[in-house]
Parts: sequence; C-alpha cells; structure tokens
Amino acid sequence: MSVRQTIGRLARFDVLLVTAGIWFLGKFLRYAFPPLFDSFQASYGVSNAALGTAFTGFMLVYAAMQFPSGILADRLGSVTVVTIGVITAAGAALALIVDSPFLVLVAAMLAMGAGTGAHKTVAVQLLARAYPARTGRALGVHDTFGAFGGVIAPTATIAVGGIPFLLGDSWRAIFLTAGLLGLGLAIAFRLRVPAQLPSDATRGGAASRGGGSVRRYAALFRDRRFAAFALLTVLFSFTYNGVVAFAPLYLTQEAGLTRTTAGILYSGLFLASLVQLVTGDLSDRIGRLPIIVATLSLASVSSFAFVSLTGTGSPILLGGALVAIGLGSHGFRPVRGAYLMTAIPDDVAGGGLGIVRTLLMAAGAVAPAVVGVLSETAGFRLAFWLLAGSVTGAALLGAALWAVEDRT
Repeated sequence: MSVRQTIGRLARFDVLLVTAGIWFLGKFLRYAFPPLFDSFQASYGVSNAALGTAFTGFMLVYAAMQFPSGILADRLGSVTVVTIGVITAAGAALALIVDSPFLVLVAAMLAMGAGTGAHKTVAVQLLARAYPARTGRALGVHDTFGAFGGVIAPTATIAVGGIPFLLGDSWRAIFLTAGLLGLGLAIAFRLRVPAQLPSDATRGGAASRGGGSVRRYAALFRDRRFAAFALLTVLFSFTYNGVVAFAPLYLTQEAGLTRTTAGILYSGLFLASLVQLVTGDLSDRIGRLPIIVATLSLASVSSFAFVSLTGTGSPILLGGALVAIGLGSHGFRPVRGAYLMTAIPDDVAGGGLGIVRTLLMAAGAVAPAVVGVLSETAGFRLAFWLLAGSVTGAALLGAALWAVEDRT
C-alpha cells in the first residue's frame, strides 16, 4: 500500500479522532478538579463545602446543557455547536492561568460545565452521521477516549505539583495546557470535520422544517418502544452511578477490606472501559439489542454476585465481580447511543437524544443520595440489592424489546 493510500485511509477517521480528542479533554477537565481541591484550599483559603458546591455547579450546568445543545445542533448544525462548546471550555481553562479571586474559579468551572456539556449529545449524533455503518465502533472509540481522560487527570495533577510556574501556583499549568489543547482541537475540528459530513450535519435546519418544536421532541415518547428504552437507560444510570459513588465505601465498611485494597479493586471498574471498543464494533456486526441484552445481563448477574459475595471477604472474588459489573456497564454505553440514533428521526436527533440524556443523568444524580440514605437507615447491602434490581429491570426491558424486534 502506498503512502498516499495510507494517508487516504487514515483521513477517513479525522472526524472520529478529533471528536474523541475533544471528549478526552472534557473528561480530563471534569476529573482534574477533585484531585486539586487541596491545592485550591491552599490558594484560596476556602472550605470543603465551598469547593463541593462549586463542583456541583459544574455538574449541574453540564447536565442542563444536554437538551439545549441537542436542539441547537438540530437548528444550527452539529459542527457549530461542538466548536462553540470546546472554545468555551478552553477559554474558561485559560482564565485560570493567572492569580485571581475564588469567584473567577467558580465562574470558570461553570463555563467549563457548559462547554463540555455541549459535546456528548451532539457528538453521538455527529458520529452516527459520519459513520452510519460503524456507529457502534465509532462511539466505542469515542467513549474510551473519554474514559482515559478521567484516568489521566489525577496523575497529571500530581505530576505538576511543586513544579514552578511563572504565572502563579503550579496547578495553573494544568489549565494552560488544557486551554491550548482545546483551542488546537477546535481549529482542527472546524477545518477537518465539515467536509466529511453530510450537509445537514453542518447546516442543521430542523427549525426550517418545523421539526425542532418541544412538542415534537416530547412526542417521541408516544412510541412505546422508545419510551421503554428511555426507561431502560434511566434504570441503568441509577445503578451505575450508585455503584460508582459508593463501591469504595461499601468494600471497606461492609466487606471489611482495607482502603488500599478497595481502591485497587475500584480502579478495575474503570479499566474495564476498554470493552467499549469490542461491544461497539460487535453491535455494528450482529445488532444493537443482542449486545444491549448481553451487557446488561452481565451487569445484572455481576451486581447480585457482588452483594452475595460480600460476606466472604475475598478480594479476588469481590474484585472479579466488580470488574464484571464494569465490563457490562461500560460495554452497554456506546451501544446505547448507537441504538438511540436509529430510533430517533434525523431532524430531531439532537434534541431527542438530549432529552434521554437529561433523564438518565437526573437518575444518576439521584442515585448517590438514595444509596446514602438507605445505607444509613437499612444497611449497605439492601442499598446495593436495590441497585442490582434496577439494572436487572433494565436487562428485562432490553430482552422484551429484542423479542418485539424479532416478531416485527
């Protein structure tokens, strides 16, 4: 194969690589904040409550952007919305490279929440149009890039600690690097992506066709199969976020493991995200619903096993169950997006996906509170039995949808 042919083949993945790079940056920025809380306290002299409230604001703005960003993508085009989002996040990051009051940090966090929140819903729609025959594979790569942004962020914050930085505290170098990377990605995205997308993905136009009204977005739920799948994603999100929030504490308080052992086992839950590359590709080859049922069933069986094995105190057994939960959960995520993009009409794809993502993120936000209350009133095991039951409900709904699809 000639060099020109090789370059031509690689050019087909421009859209995927640049879009995934932006998602990597978004996850990196999100997960860079918690490890920096100690540094922020030293720089600003603020309390844990103030920092926690600021980060909650970041996440709330992120969640609130899902539906509006989808609507804007339907009207203005996916490229415009993604470009504006990454420029907003990069600009907010660069605002933190010099000494400034705490309120500037809070404002920058909110702006980053808005900028990164504009990406995922629109990116799913964009990648589905760019790779219609390989949507699952593309979303698997995209989500894996994001997962590694979360893995690298804590390490990066440790690496810059104590390194002199001419513009102020050493942690500000993180945001200088992120800001410059974001601007570079925005330029690359705007220059390379539009030419490789269908014209409606760059131009939008739902408004002109009358497809962008809130009434039409809500009408999607009149389709029983769509409503059932939306409920499926809500049940899954409730389980996943509940497990992610309390698995370390569950392992130490209920299973009696040390904090170090619990932390090692907890990391396995995220390393399992590599399975997305496999499940996304398989969904393109054999269908979305079979993979959805398989991954949710694995998460269901593993969740019940995780709780049942608690009394053994065996790190190997508990770790294996937790990794299996991660395999099922991460494996489901790219296929979820691919399925939704086939279920929603193209002219309202952004807003329709935005509604579903808003619902599932709301369920995810509620889960830690529910698990926390139950753990103190009825015990940790009952709380985790509830999580196992929730993902089992999702698996049963997936099986029902698969059966209906086979009949039709």
